Amino acid sequence: MADDLETRFEQAVNKVRNAPDDGSFKPSNEFRLKMYALYRQATDGDVTGKRPGMLKVVERAKYDAWSKAQGMPRDKAMAAYIEQVEAIETEHG
Repeated sequence: MADDLETRFEQAVNKVRNAPDDGSFKPSNEFRLKMYALYRQATDGDVTGKRPGMLKVVERAKYDAWSKAQGMPRDKAMAAYIEQVEAIETEHG
């Protein structure tokens, strides 16, 4: 079962990485941060290191998004990532 989840997760990640820039789905920054957080939680676990300073806006936003997923088990983060990709596929093809 875990292998199936990991395989489905990798397939979902590849779909996101290979999605055309001019596709019908235009994700918001909030959505991108959510997907980033789920991906990092699934691949690296809980956020580590110091929170970036306020002048590093992008890095700080990524850190904050990832920290919201803190404590989420790896398999749940993978499943949530897959669900988001499948929902987008259903809605946008």
